[in-house]
Amino acid sequence: MSQALTDSHLNDWNERVILAEAALPIIGSLFRERGVVTIMFGRPLIEKPPIELLREHRWVRMIEEKELSIRDTVPLLQQLQKIELRPCRVDIGRIAVAWIRAGRPTDLAGFLDQQLAGRDDLPERVIDKPRDVVLYGFGRIGRLLARLLIERTGRGDALRLRAIVVRKGSDDDLKKRASLLRRDSVHGRFAGSIQIDEEHNALIANGHFIKVIYSDSPESVDYTAHGIDDAIVIDNTGKWRDRDGLGKHLAAKGVDKVLLTAPGKGDIKNIVFGVNSDQIEPDDRILSAASCTTNAITPALRAILDGFGIEGGHVETVHSYTNDQNLIDNYHKKSRRGRAAALNMVITETGAAKAVAKAIPELLGKLTGNAIRVPTPNVSLAILNLTLGRETTVEELNDYLRTAALYSPLAQQIAYTTSTEISSTDLVGSRHAGVVDSAATIVNGKRAVVYVWYDNEFGYSMQVVRCAQSMAGIDYATLPRT
Repeated sequence: MSQALTDSHLNDWNERVILAEAALPIIGSLFRERGVVTIMFGRPLIEKPPIELLREHRWVRMIEEKELSIRDTVPLLQQLQKIELRPCRVDIGRIAVAWIRAGRPTDLAGFLDQQLAGRDDLPERVIDKPRDVVLYGFGRIGRLLARLLIERTGRGDALRLRAIVVRKGSDDDLKKRASLLRRDSVHGRFAGSIQIDEEHNALIANGHFIKVIYSDSPESVDYTAHGIDDAIVIDNTGKWRDRDGLGKHLAAKGVDKVLLTAPGKGDIKNIVFGVNSDQIEPDDRILSAASCTTNAITPALRAILDGFGIEGGHVETVHSYTNDQNLIDNYHKKSRRGRAAALNMVITETGAAKAVAKAIPELLGKLTGNAIRVPTPNVSLAILNLTLGRETTVEELNDYLRTAALYSPLAQQIAYTTSTEISSTDLVGSRHAGVVDSAATIVNGKRAVVYVWYDNEFGYSMQVVRCAQSMAGIDYATLPRT
């Protein structure tokens, strides 16, 4: 019996790996030839190795209470390849679950026609011509943005990373920049190859020629001299946060728009993509993508407000230390942040709770907030302690948030897990703004405590990319329609 089970499980595994290997060329050709991004309940399947693809299928059990088999998705992918598709996002996970629930009808072509309703109305191109992107600053967020922009270039007809702008640190600056992009202590190695072009002072990453420009001031750069024009500059330095400071970028030749990766001050719109991104207008030239914490909590708060109402509450963020803190005890202009980041839990302020009101005006004055910096390098946790507008139960609230994560317009922002064993390192690389930990939800009448994990680096960077796409006029529809 033992030998039979051993052989059975091994054969089953090998069969699934073979199917995963067969699926990858289909996923790749859809992406690179047609601009179609295949996703699994919001999680992209492009650039995945076979084992990772199988892991994504198994992950579906977290939300559907049953693992999705690649035996069900491969026939659908094969049929999908035969269909004329314009650039969009296709959620093969949702389609497969719907197919299974419908009893696996044999007419795959007819079934997919229903699931992909409206595809003929999509534009042939997501944008008239490729849009240049410049990263001003190349720190933690800048390098992750570079990875994401390179990964998602596909046919090259949408956003193209053309340059990074930094201060020159040393004679071997270019090699050091390449090394930092190639290796990351938290997020692992860069998926691909990076070459150094010293003659042109550039990095070549997976075929992307990225000019490295040295400058101390935004307005002094002439991007047109490097063949860059009408560019979106993503400022991830945080040095300038108001319209006057960020406006310096617009004084540079070749710049059209500026996106700040920090909370903007004054009348700058703070955008939490998916919540108030409808406020992005074609003539907006300076926008802010708010903060990582604001992006993490605002989508969940929006969903809860719509479903249950919110009378008030407190947001406590348990946040990984950042580069702003000291490595060892030393002077810091802010309270407590001078203590060694890797040795202490540090209470500090956060403006995220108040910043929520910029995206959700109904919550103005209803939330307080604070933060505790803890000795972890990445992934944070927001605790939403809320008084709801009506009484509910754990089951009702969790079921509502699960549905919001899967089928609402906030599905890209909110993820959901039922695991009772999940911890912070499991969320490294999460592409959602926040992940609802349903096993930790507490409800007592109108009082509710909801725990939301977030990769404060990667998840936030995804939100920044979405904002940049919107600023460029790029809108990838997701099929099936929500």
